[in-house]
Amino acid sequence: MNEELLTVPEVLAELCVPRSTWFYWRQTGKGPRVIKLPNGQLRVRRSALGRWLGDLDQDAA
Repeated sequence: MNEELLTVPEVLAELCVPRSTWFYWRQTGKGPRVIKLPNGQLRVRRSALGRWLGDLDQDAA
């Protein structure tokens, strides 16, 4: 399987959120699942981002 891995800046651009929001999500465990590479860099699987966004969907009250 050759799934697309997104960098943090790519995820931020796609979601239109500032870096501070990303780090807040990471600190509070509310962000998408990440892969930590041996060099310490983070990557997000495209499918994990889609699942995470889908989980945020809420029915209108």
